[in-house]
Amino acid sequence: MLNAEIIAIGSEMLTPFRVDTNSLWLTERLNSIGIDVKLKTVVGDDESRLEETIRDAIKRSEIVISTGGLGPTEDDITRKIFARVLKRRLILDDGILEALKARFAKRNMPMPEINARQALVMERAEVLPNPNGTAPGMLIAEGKCVIAMLPGPPREMKPMFDASVAPVLKQQVGDVVILRRKLSIFGLTESRTDELAAPVYTKFQNPTTTILFKDGNIELHLTAQSKTDTEANRLLDELSGQLDEVLGEYIYSRRDETLEGVVGELLRWRGYSLATAESCTGGLLAGRVTEVPGSSEYFLEGVVTYSNEAKMRMLGVPKEMLDEHGAVSEPVACAMAAGVRKLAGSTFGIGITGVAGPGGGTEEKPVGLVYIALADEDNVTARKLIFPGDRQFIRTLTVNSALDLLRRRLN
Repeated sequence: MLNAEIIAIGSEMLTPFRVDTNSLWLTERLNSIGIDVKLKTVVGDDESRLEETIRDAIKRSEIVISTGGLGPTEDDITRKIFARVLKRRLILDDGILEALKARFAKRNMPMPEINARQALVMERAEVLPNPNGTAPGMLIAEGKCVIAMLPGPPREMKPMFDASVAPVLKQQVGDVVILRRKLSIFGLTESRTDELAAPVYTKFQNPTTTILFKDGNIELHLTAQSKTDTEANRLLDELSGQLDEVLGEYIYSRRDETLEGVVGELLRWRGYSLATAESCTGGLLAGRVTEVPGSSEYFLEGVVTYSNEAKMRMLGVPKEMLDEHGAVSEPVACAMAAGVRKLAGSTFGIGITGVAGPGGGTEEKPVGLVYIALADEDNVTARKLIFPGDRQFIRTLTVNSALDLLRRRLN
């Protein structure tokens, strides 16, 4: 597999106000045609740092793609530094210059002289047209390395890559099919997941496996390459089948679905309905459930009963129970779940109460303590959990746990 490196150029990318989304998009496109991205670098408008980065990239990578720094201003140094590293002259292209002037003329504006810099083209480079902006790109062969210099604005960079760069790279790659599969897991830590899965996936060089932690979930990304879709799918089936054996019920999706999407599909398929009563999560569970299109088919009602008075008035939680056990307790969570199920007339009710922090914790009931209850017509079950982290992370894990509790009940 050919390897690639991406250099995002621009000091603005090093501030808290801009995010380098170009590299993410390019990585997806490159992977899809069989090219492995080994390194991404963000470099400010500093000539020495950029020169060092470009020299190293050309030495170690077969494909180097830069984005940004092709504008007309003093801080747009990409052309100059690439030319310096490659020891090639920059030549004024009269055709590009006239096109730039015509572009400004259409807007009834004179072209500023500094825009003429965008007509400077490196010798022996292929000019990449830019119908969406003023900065043309360049495609350069330097020994065994292919270099693509692309503009920074996504609306210019993306069509230029698809139209002018991807076909060239695809030709170099040849007949390679890259297929991916994602196994989504909840209920295990990242280290425990790897402890179970590593003895399986390390036996395979193809597919390759990457473990990611995201929003309280674990993701196993499997990537297979072959000459045909059939063979790539066979490789993925073999690895994912063996991972199924060791991870089992902790896998909630093999089709890139969200946890709330999986739960929603199970509710819809079985003809069941759901209502929720939340305290410490403040409606986040209801929000996640209703993010799924068509959730009105199974989600009936959600209430946020933050105060004890609300728990009593809306859900019928007895005052004596609150006085004896406190709002953060298993009996109250169970009463909330049963109360909201009765209130909505739903198949299932979920009740959540806990201490999300950062304050409010005690030695008996520390920050991170959560009770989640699930009620149906016949039974109410509850789980006591203690989560680490800040307020947002505790609430996210609580919602995930509530959804997973229902998923396991429905399977």
